[in-house]
Amino acid sequence: MKEVTPIELKKMMDAHEDFQLIDVREDYEAAIATIGGKLIPMGTVMENIDEIAKDKKVVIHCRSGKRSATVIEALEQQHGFTNLYNLKGGILAYADDVDPKLAKY
Repeated sequence: MKEVTPIELKKMMDAHEDFQLIDVREDYEAAIATIGGKLIPMGTVMENIDEIAKDKKVVIHCRSGKRSATVIEALEQQHGFTNLYNLKGGILAYADDVDPKLAKY
């Protein structure tokens, strides 16, 4: 599985690279802390598949990287995606490595 580190993601954001950021956490989690991106909770990803870009890099994240990895595996195996990247360590690692003001939960 392809991954990007929190620092790599921040560089992509700062450079205004053309990519899609997807958050597969639940609504209540996004209310606690967010790094932007489209919220598509894990349980609704398959019914919202048309909202996930196939023509550019897509970074998928969750709290720790486990749920996003599961989502990526399913999308790759069942729908042939080849452009997906997991945020290594999730939003917790992003808080540690990039934005210490981000709430951890």
